[in-house]
Amino acid sequence: MGKSGGKWGKMFNFVVVFYIEEVRMRFLGNIEAKIDAKGRAFLPAVFRKVLQTSGDENLVLRKDVFEDCLVLYPESVWNEQMDLVRSRLNRYNAQHQKIFRQFVSQVELLTLDGNGRFLIPKRYLQMAGIQQSVKFTGNGDTIEIWASEKAEAAMMSAEEFGAAMQSVMEDGLSGQIF
Repeated sequence: MGKSGGKWGKMFNFVVVFYIEEVRMRFLGNIEAKIDAKGRAFLPAVFRKVLQTSGDENLVLRKDVFEDCLVLYPESVWNEQMDLVRSRLNRYNAQHQKIFRQFVSQVELLTLDGNGRFLIPKRYLQMAGIQQSVKFTGNGDTIEIWASEKAEAAMMSAEEFGAAMQSVMEDGLSGQIF
C-alpha cells in the first residue's frame, strides 16, 4: 500500500451508510371466493396488489398449526418464519428435529398464473375441510384460507373480543403515564 497525500491529496477513511426502507406487507380484510373443480382459486385482487408491491412472486402454503385453515405466506415471510423456528430449536435434540421437520415438510410452494390463480392441492383442501366456498382472511403478513362455514366459528363474539383487547392493551400499557 502506497503513501497517500501525493497527487490526489490525503485519503481519509469513511463509512457510507445506506438506509433501506423495509417493505412491510399488510394483508387486511375478508373476501369470499369459490374454489373451482380442479382446486384452483383466484387470489383476491387486493391481496395480489400487496404481494406485487412487495416484490414477492412465490407463496408458501401450509395448514395452520392450531386451526383448520390454510395459511399463505409470501416466500420472504415464510423464510423469516423458518429462520425464527430454526433459531429456537437445537439441531442435536431429536424432538426439536422432529418439530422442524414437520414444520418445513408440510408445505407447498405456489406460483400465481397469469390470471392470479393458484392450485390448492387436494390434500390441503381435505385438511382444512374446504369444499367450494372459501373465505380469504388477511392476517397481517399472511393470508388465511378458511372453509366459509368454519371462518365465523374461529372468531370471538364482540363481547369476548372487546374484553380480550382491553386485557391485552392494559397489560402492554402498565406503568405508562399519559
